[in-house]
Parts: sequence; structure tokens; C-alpha cells
Amino acid sequence: MIRKHTRRAAKAAFAISFGVAIVVGGVVGTARSANRAAPTIVIGTKNFPEEFILGELYKQALEAKGFSVSYKENIGSTEVIQTALTSGKINFYPEYTGVIVQDVFHHATSPSTASATYALAKKLEAAKGFTLLDATPFYDTDVLAVTNATAKKYGLKTISDLKKVGTFDLGGMPECQTRTTCFLGYTKQYGLTNAKFKSDGSVSAYAALDSGAVLAADVFSTDPPLLAPSKYTVLTDPKHITGFQNVAPIVTTSVVSAAGPSFASTVNAVSSKLTLPAIIAMNKAVEVDKKSAASVAQQFLKANGLT
Repeated sequence: MIRKHTRRAAKAAFAISFGVAIVVGGVVGTARSANRAAPTIVIGTKNFPEEFILGELYKQALEAKGFSVSYKENIGSTEVIQTALTSGKINFYPEYTGVIVQDVFHHATSPSTASATYALAKKLEAAKGFTLLDATPFYDTDVLAVTNATAKKYGLKTISDLKKVGTFDLGGMPECQTRTTCFLGYTKQYGLTNAKFKSDGSVSAYAALDSGAVLAADVFSTDPPLLAPSKYTVLTDPKHITGFQNVAPIVTTSVVSAAGPSFASTVNAVSSKLTLPAIIAMNKAVEVDKKSAASVAQQFLKANGLT
């Protein structure tokens, strides 16, 4: 799931500031120091800011507990990073549960609940020699957006409403075209025979919408430009084709065993604090306020007693 869309400043009406949003929950007890003989945890991330934040969170938390960590940021899309994982170039990366089910293991749809999606993803990964650690409370899924002006002009509320606009361009990153959680799913499940796919390329989805280069665009539910008040309308997905997309780290099972129980407990402690307001606030800090993912992660971990 590539998320390279440029994200605009969130409006003042967003009720939770960065400082407030990331200070959630209580202080987590200090985990045991990692065994010096434990394996090096080789963390990779996909190629968009939210993943950079996640990677830094897990990296810094593990280093604080004494683990040896090698960090490889910005590897690529799910398809690319999966190759890195299965080839052994990395042994840990944060992934979205519905993506695991539908894009990694090619199930046509995901189960009907977040917990069932996680359970299936965990089972599928285990059969391949990987462990799925705990999922985050937050989710981030593909959504279809149009400008408010376009929504008003055509009376658009749901994805199926796009059938009445005539032939139109639907923007997305290249892999969106063949995914059941993206263009392929939108067109098949909602009968959008009038939609033509247009790759975003180096242009952000929001810039493409603003310029009229596309009428609709595949974006992501944690994008700061979607915070209210927004100039974009997210079309509802009553068939829920994009699935449930909580984040869970995939780790090579042999590494989990060799690293010992403090490894999983450290990673799970970080994941447990990642609420929707927290991740949105951190996304805004990186993408809008231009803070580094490393510094944002450091602030979050310190505020939550995780380092």
C-alpha cells in the first residue's frame, strides 16, 4: 500500500493537538534488557511517512531495551518489501492486516471484523514461518475521495454514486490498479465500468484532485487533508471492500523465539499505544509540520514511558 500523497496542513478545528494526542495511556514498566546474544532485528518499512513513523517507533523502543537493531527505511510497496522479508534481507516490518489477507495472500475479500481479519492474517503468516505480533488500535485504510465541489455537483455520497458521472479518471499509485482493495475492487464490486485508472506518479493525489486531473482519487483514511473541516469528501464504502487495516508487525518466527519474551512485549507495548488520534497527530507532525519521523517517534515514546 503505497502512500506517497502530499498531505496538507490540518485545520485549527482539529481538536487534538500533537502534544495532547501522543500523550496517551500510562507509563509502561521497564522491560528486561535484551540478551546480548539475541539476533539483530532488521526492521524494514514501506515507502510512505506513516511507515517511517512506525519503523522509528519500533526501532527506538527496541534499542532502548538493549536490542541490536538494523533499520532499513523506505524499501518500497508491499510487493517489494515482502520480497525483502521472504528473502531474509529484513526480518521485521509493520504491515496492515487487510493487506496481508488480500494483497499478500490474495484472498478476494477480508473477514467481516477487525479481529477476524487479524486472526486470519496471523494464521496465514504462521504457515509461512512468520509471527504476527499484536495489532494497533488504529487502522488506516484506502478510501476514495473527491473534492467537495465535485460531490455537490454530482450528488456523490457513496462509491456506487460514481456510476452517474460519466467516464472519469480515478487516480492512485500504480499497484492500486490491480488490487482488490483499490481500483480493481472499486470497479468490480461497484460496477464502475465508466472509470479509467490514472497513475498518480510523482503528483500527489490531492494535487491531482485540485487540478481536475482526476475526478476521484484513492487516498488514505489517516491523511491530514481529510481532517475536518476538509475540502474533500470521502465516499462511503458500504461493501467494505478495502477491509480492516490495523497495523501489526510481521517478524520471522525464528527471530521472535531467539530474541526472547522481552522482544515481543516491547513491540506490543508500542503497538498498544497507537490510537487513531495519536497516529493522525504524528502524521501531521511529519507531513505538514515537517518534523523528522525520528524526532516525532522519540517524543511519543518518551511521553508514553516506552524509552
